Amino acid sequence: MTLKSLSDDKPVGVIGAGNFGSVVANLLAQHRKVLLYARDEKVIQRIRETRENRGHSMHPNIEPINDLAAIAEQCDILFPIVPSEHFRSMMKHLSPHLHPYHILIHGTKGFDLTLTNGQSIETITKLNRSQVKTMSEVIMEESVVVRVGCLAGPNLSRELAANQPAATVIASHFNEVITLGKRLLRNDHFQVYGNNDLVGVELAGVLKNIIAIAAGALSGLGYGENAKGLLVSRGMVEMIYLGRALGGNTKAFLGVAGVGDLVTTCNSSLSRNFTIGHRLAKGETLKEILASTDEVAEGINTIRITKKCADYYGVRAPITTTLYKVLFEDLTMKQALRYLMRYPLNVDIDFL
Repeated sequence: MTLKSLSDDKPVGVIGAGNFGSVVANLLAQHRKVLLYARDEKVIQRIRETRENRGHSMHPNIEPINDLAAIAEQCDILFPIVPSEHFRSMMKHLSPHLHPYHILIHGTKGFDLTLTNGQSIETITKLNRSQVKTMSEVIMEESVVVRVGCLAGPNLSRELAANQPAATVIASHFNEVITLGKRLLRNDHFQVYGNNDLVGVELAGVLKNIIAIAAGALSGLGYGENAKGLLVSRGMVEMIYLGRALGGNTKAFLGVAGVGDLVTTCNSSLSRNFTIGHRLAKGETLKEILASTDEVAEGINTIRITKKCADYYGVRAPITTTLYKVLFEDLTMKQALRYLMRYPLNVDIDFL
């Protein structure tokens, strides 16, 4: 099946009608008919009746759908954009309807955890790479799909919806997937870059959520730009070391999906992870914050998993470790900041 036959007449599928899924569907709908899958029939009905979802006006080319078999049958190209905790379950349901000719480009910035023998994330102390999967790895484990990619970058949903200038990265081992992603998504306000380091780009998008939570905490504590500059620069170093340990290349962290996404989410109250950190610093507990929102901040689970990977591989990750103690132990944000400021680091750039 050629690139032309894939790209000309069939609709494109988006799986997941959250904020980002809705925005991606609108971007795709500027070029093609889009089938947007939602689990909730109420969401389907609302989009059909009001052409609105989560505050986004939905493009006329978008048709909501509640049938995974139908979306796989009608679409050769699918963009799964669901929270990481539900991603494998979604793939198990979708997989029987997929064929090797399908192309999947996911937009989920999180980890999937594989535990055995009654283990749980609460009881296990260390994690190795074989237990932690990126979403592209989940897709390939659960389906016959070969051509897989990811969508990553500084993509705040509200700004994309307002047609503000932005860019993203399509990462894949297959140049065909990158070319197709560019063709489907690029417009006058939205630039699309390509990268062949699929895992590196995925890891950059996941790990930056940790630093975004820390940035929100700095803001909540009332600290200024000097502190934020220190956090972002040291956070980038930490991301690179963690990313290398987990199989990524340094270059992926220095592009749009790495430093570009990091700077964006560390400076915006539109970021869910930034907001979590800000609220924690203001004295709310994690339980209170989670009870008040229906949106997933991937950084929370990422911290829990990444800290245990850092322990396994012996990676120095002070920001991740300290946030872990804030979220899951009894450390306060003020105590965490004092600890980090005293952390013995003497070399600025030591990863090149």
